[in-house]
Amino acid sequence: MPSVGGKGLPLAIRLYRTRALGLALGVVCVVFAIYPLEPPPWVWAWMLINAFVWPHVSFQLTLRASQTLRSERRHLLFDSFCGGFWVAAMQFNPLPSVTVLSMMSMNNVSIGGPRFVLAGWLAQALGVAIGWWWVAPGFIAMTSQAQLYACLPILMLYPLVLGWICYRQAQNLSRHKRELLALSRTDSLSGLLNHGAWKDQLEIEFQRCRDEQRGAVIALIDIDHFKLINDTYGHVTGDIVLRQLSKVLRQNLRSTDQAGRYGGDEFCVILSDMPLNRATQAMDALRDRFNALTYDQNPTLRASLSIGLAPYQPGHADSISWLNDADLALYQAKSGGRNRVSAAQGTWLRSV
Repeated sequence: MPSVGGKGLPLAIRLYRTRALGLALGVVCVVFAIYPLEPPPWVWAWMLINAFVWPHVSFQLTLRASQTLRSERRHLLFDSFCGGFWVAAMQFNPLPSVTVLSMMSMNNVSIGGPRFVLAGWLAQALGVAIGWWWVAPGFIAMTSQAQLYACLPILMLYPLVLGWICYRQAQNLSRHKRELLALSRTDSLSGLLNHGAWKDQLEIEFQRCRDEQRGAVIALIDIDHFKLINDTYGHVTGDIVLRQLSKVLRQNLRSTDQAGRYGGDEFCVILSDMPLNRATQAMDALRDRFNALTYDQNPTLRASLSIGLAPYQPGHADSISWLNDADLALYQAKSGGRNRVSAAQGTWLRSV
């Protein structure tokens, strides 16, 4: 049974395709170089097997290997050995020999870097030695015009294909890095920014407000009696409530607003370029929508929000002092009866 996993199969398929193409193009080069030498029939038979049978055998062996990369490294070293053998069989005809050896080295460096290239050179040297011993030794110093043209397909097409594969790999790597970065900044339950990522955005917004003398409002949002919801209805229901609040935030905030999960049942929002009165209205409307949504989902569940707002003030020493004002406003909303919005203005608070 094939044992190549989800990660190994793409590598096996990619190398199978490049090996099949490279050997099919390379055999044209070798045929034109060897034909004038009138080699014995077994050389022709081995050439056909190496060019048209070995890629499929190699692929099946890799599919059954427990370690895809290690298997393919062995196969690439065998390719290098065969390349060295054909160089000797061609009696070192300059252009075909350089073409074959350079294509093998290109494969080796693409999968294993400089150290593997060295290993490939050693395999090529071994192939040259065996080929020199097994086939009649000789040296051809000139490449004919026909042999030159026979080398052009592999010289033109193979580097193009290999370059395209490397380009696609670079694209995939860049996409994976972006996805990992997004995951590292995202709260898995809510899909919003996590605590650290939101704090980073807060620092950016604070500097922007200070440098450009523009306004913004922080909103800290707490689900009232969330522990009681978990204890009464279970943690699955609690998670549903958290996701519902996340959904309400995404649906009702502007694209320029930054929403995150601050921790537990507490959420946070940066409302850029918004005066306090409009922020108060927006958060009060959001609170009503959340209350209505949770009631529609479960009429016995009484979930509500306490929200604390703090506008940016030039007197804030840093983003933490700004956040502390929002935290004090949230405390005021909770101590004032919950299910309400409290806004901080300077050193005083007012409840809505």
